Amino acid sequence: MKNNVGVGTRVLNFIIDTLAIFILSMLLHRFHRFYVFYYDTPFVKYYWFFYGTIVLYYFTWELLTGRTLGKLVTLTRVAGVNGLRPKALPLLWRSILRLTLIDAFFIPLWGMPLHDKLS
Repeated sequence: MKNNVGVGTRVLNFIIDTLAIFILSMLLHRFHRFYVFYYDTPFVKYYWFFYGTIVLYYFTWELLTGRTLGKLVTLTRVAGVNGLRPKALPLLWRSILRLTLIDAFFIPLWGMPLHDKLS
């Protein structure tokens, strides 16, 4: 059975997931800075860690469990058009589309963000 979630649930999912992504990417970047300082490896700016973590976080969680941390808290899960679990390629595309700055601005137009509509 397929139930669509409301905007409030989406916002709560977004807040929880963004907080988890921020903490994870910050830890990865600090670990990277350790290697830059002690082993003289090339420095990579934080935003590359943040963007990479977004894609890997959503893709990995949704591929393996069909949920992210935010979806676990709100008892929701990702579903395809047919109501079943999506395949790997649409999940990867969906994760990449989350990087666009205009993703959430489509909720008033379509009732869902851009990454849901296009994936």
